[in-house]
Amino acid sequence: MDTVKQIEISPGMSVDSLTKAMMHCGFGARRLGDAVNIYESMLIDDYRKFFALSGAIVPAGMRNIISMLIRDGHIDVLVTTGANLVHDMIESFGCHCLGSSDSDDVELRDAGLSRIYDIYLRDDDFIEFEELMQSILPDKEEVISGREFIRLLGSKIEDRKSIIRSAYDQNVPIFCPALADSMLGLQAWLHSQTKNLHVDAFADVKEIIDICYQSPKSGIVILGGGVPKNFALQSMLVTPKSFDLAIQLTTDTPEAGGLSGATLSEAISWGKLSTTARYVTVYGDATINFPLLAAATISRIRNKHQNIK
Repeated sequence: MDTVKQIEISPGMSVDSLTKAMMHCGFGARRLGDAVNIYESMLIDDYRKFFALSGAIVPAGMRNIISMLIRDGHIDVLVTTGANLVHDMIESFGCHCLGSSDSDDVELRDAGLSRIYDIYLRDDDFIEFEELMQSILPDKEEVISGREFIRLLGSKIEDRKSIIRSAYDQNVPIFCPALADSMLGLQAWLHSQTKNLHVDAFADVKEIIDICYQSPKSGIVILGGGVPKNFALQSMLVTPKSFDLAIQLTTDTPEAGGLSGATLSEAISWGKLSTTARYVTVYGDATINFPLLAAATISRIRNKHQNIK
């Protein structure tokens, strides 16, 4: 039987060394260490790499990590919310401001500020977003999929750190199954009242299922849960395959029956994960666990690559 090894901290200790030490601890520490091991396998072996992104991850400051993962070839398919795409575009020309979770929200409204926990957005940035959208939205007769719609937007974004632009440059498909549930969807609808814009949301289902069919092995990282998690996982249901590797970072627990807290083990019963899948759920704030996961794994891979050279 293995025993717990007390973590020793040293000056200049790398995040990879820290997460390796966590593997010999209990609770969330070992889960995070296990997640790094699974993520390393996903990135270095022949897996189709899916990434499901929900929550206010972009406003919280995680945008450039996701963009880097796309540009480095570590994300093959991204499934996300419309809100994260909106905030990604706002970050291209504006900013998100540090605020306080204890703010007086009436005072914020009077000051033209909107709050996401302890992050503020200015009304001026939303106005500029609306102007940008109305200038780049297409006017065309043919029906396009949601994925094609987002790719078109990506071609118009100049900021190379943008998630949408990075996906466009790397030919990584972005699926947004709840496109209408965002200001992006609202602006698209307003545009369609005077211009030709026809988006077939169901076309995305065929596109992502085709990708699943063509994937010899598949792994997925899930931040949060909700619609992106379900859309990505359910895409395996009509194929003879299932996800082989899975990592979920969430604050939710399974007792309430919500999808964001549903265990990855539960997904095996549906056939979304294979019966032999390697998987782990790391409970806690993804704005803490995700940077640690990404930094440790990328550091480990690069160090191994340099040692081979």
